[in-house]
Amino acid sequence: MSDLSANIQAMYQELILDHYRRPRNKGTLESPDRIVPMRNPLCGDEIDLHVRFDGDRLTDLKFTGRGCSISQAAASMMTEAVKGKTTAEASALWDRYHAMILGDQAAASDKTLGPLRSLSGVSKFPARVRCALLAWNALEVALEDRIA
Repeated sequence: MSDLSANIQAMYQELILDHYRRPRNKGTLESPDRIVPMRNPLCGDEIDLHVRFDGDRLTDLKFTGRGCSISQAAASMMTEAVKGKTTAEASALWDRYHAMILGDQAAASDKTLGPLRSLSGVSKFPARVRCALLAWNALEVALEDRIA
């Protein structure tokens, strides 16, 4: 591994740990439009995603739950990534993120994923893929009735 690759990997690891230790948008929303519970029975991770819409725009998202660093960091990063986006934009981001987590190298290089790319290494650990997708699967459920 080159020094540059090692530095990028270390930076990505630190970003994931930062979101785990200091999660963004953790908590509940007063009067959310949707609350979507999502569980991973294989490892015990839990997420309750609270979503507020204004028309077809996600105006606010928060989550509660517990679990491993990957599931909690992914939830934190997801809420930051989709807040303020339209349902179509959030769905497109979900598609790219999902492809990346499943090992798609083009998606892992897609700059539109921004900081989410730090989770690309999860694809090398099949047991952790569900952890990285838990909050995103909750988002998909929340979006289902919103996308035409």
